[in-house]
Amino acid sequence: MYNVRSKHAEEFINHDKILSTLTYAEDNKHNRNLHLSILDKANKRQGLSHEEASVLLTCEDEEVWQDIYRLAKQIKEDYYGKRIVMFAPLYLSNYCVNGCTYCPYHYKNKEIPRKKLSQEEIRQEVIALQDMGHKRLVIEAGEDPAHNTMEYYLDSIKTIYDIKHKNGAIRRVNINVAATSVENYRRLKEAEIGTYLLFQETYHKERYETLHPTGPKKDYTYHTEAMDRAMEAGIDDVGIGVLFGLDNYAYEFVGLLQHAEHLEAVFGVGPHTISVPRLRAAQGIEVEALDNGIGDETFEKIVACLRIAVPYTGIIVSTRESKDCRARLLELGVSQLSGGSKPSVGGYTGIGQAVEQSDVQFEIHDTRTLDEVVHWLMKYEYIPSFCTACYKEGRTGDRFMSLCKSGQLGNICQSNALMTLKEYQMDYAGEHSRALARDLIERELKTIPNPKIRDMVVGHIMDIENCNVRHVRL
Repeated sequence: MYNVRSKHAEEFINHDKILSTLTYAEDNKHNRNLHLSILDKANKRQGLSHEEASVLLTCEDEEVWQDIYRLAKQIKEDYYGKRIVMFAPLYLSNYCVNGCTYCPYHYKNKEIPRKKLSQEEIRQEVIALQDMGHKRLVIEAGEDPAHNTMEYYLDSIKTIYDIKHKNGAIRRVNINVAATSVENYRRLKEAEIGTYLLFQETYHKERYETLHPTGPKKDYTYHTEAMDRAMEAGIDDVGIGVLFGLDNYAYEFVGLLQHAEHLEAVFGVGPHTISVPRLRAAQGIEVEALDNGIGDETFEKIVACLRIAVPYTGIIVSTRESKDCRARLLELGVSQLSGGSKPSVGGYTGIGQAVEQSDVQFEIHDTRTLDEVVHWLMKYEYIPSFCTACYKEGRTGDRFMSLCKSGQLGNICQSNALMTLKEYQMDYAGEHSRALARDLIERELKTIPNPKIRDMVVGHIMDIENCNVRHVRL
């Protein structure tokens, strides 16, 4: 029986329920009255169930889709404004004992050079990222109990937080590493990580087990229940996601929303972020053989439906996607982007790497520098944000969600985003980006409705400009 409150993976990700949902959605793909009633509910910012969202995803009415797109854009702006949070991945190690057939880091791949960064090498990578202007990182690593231990992760987190180079500092370390125990999640919490991310890859259990034939990751239940253990350990900001292209996208879409509903039902807090990576080519991986790829139009529909189904969550799109695709997705609900990413170990400094960068985990389609991405965002009047203040001020978990769901988050975040953009303008921006940032900040300051808050922000910005003060609480 389907029980979203159960902590057992095969109950809250219920195969039979997903299949019945897909059948119901298919049966109603031409039911315009149902589509409009679901949109009416979504317009009230109540979110949608996985059944309702699945019905919209199968809709074949172009006029309804235009309404969906418009609503997705409006909901994103209502909750997050024009702010786009910036981050970068930092790969620590590509040693891995798993046999994942879609990932070049699988243990049988003898063609890629294996590398694990020392703490000094991590320091060099982080300085390179700080010199770009990054303040928020996601550390990544393969699963290998001998090389990639919890002690190694904890030491690496401490190293990253301790590095102060010129005006640079990494203010928030998020982490995307293999599923682990409650005790280890407690240790990560004590190390002051931001968000713990773990992607399901696929929610289809049979397909999951086929794609993960060997290694600890083959345990579908242990992997799927990881977020429950993380939240039990006190990590109240978690990020979920699937790798679109491994199985039927409609199935994955329902599973993703079932997971979000489960976390909300059991812990009172849904996912802080949802990531939507698409399978990309990599050394030794034949993407075409998996035969579940999705085109841009379908991908856009998925993102739009996610935005209106789970309006409060951040949606992340990485440099796996092209500039043009990312531009469209920003209009449909995406709120976080990576920039200047190097998905390989030592990729930012070239430590121990072959010239051809043969060990990249996936092919990137947006190769622009961080400053080029920032300039592009500002050109279209988005506000690139390097703010991490919510973590520093304890606005995580249910406290973050209550602010977001009530619409109050924007009152806080716009001001902080402008101050961190001013820091970026002063310290890292190229000539053209500096001019755009100056004009954007001046224009956005005028939109802050509370004169006391506006005066405070203006004062902080003048401090940054005149006194070289960096507001570390951001």
